[in-house]
Amino acid sequence: MNTLTVATKTSSDGAVLVVAGDLDFASAPLMREALEGVHVTAGQSLVLDLGGMTFCDSGGLTALVAARHQAVEAGAEIVLAAVPDHTRRILKLVGLESLFVLRPQA
Repeated sequence: MNTLTVATKTSSDGAVLVVAGDLDFASAPLMREALEGVHVTAGQSLVLDLGGMTFCDSGGLTALVAARHQAVEAGAEIVLAAVPDHTRRILKLVGLESLFVLRPQA
């Protein structure tokens, strides 16, 4: 089990959350707490850098969808960067891949 860490960076383009470790049912509240501190506005991007994420279950997917809702409500773009292959596969299997812009790196 890899403990989840979420680091927040801001830029003129919006915000970047760097996610590392396991994003699962137990750690999803930490992700949601980090999202509460992030403010993006219309025309900006909310980027979730998932390059360090080692695991994602349904609780983790729910946290990603919550991040999307937050961005959409603000009129911002939601981007998943450096998505691990296993997570990209799950997103595709459950039909969530089209909800996000996917980029190789943040």
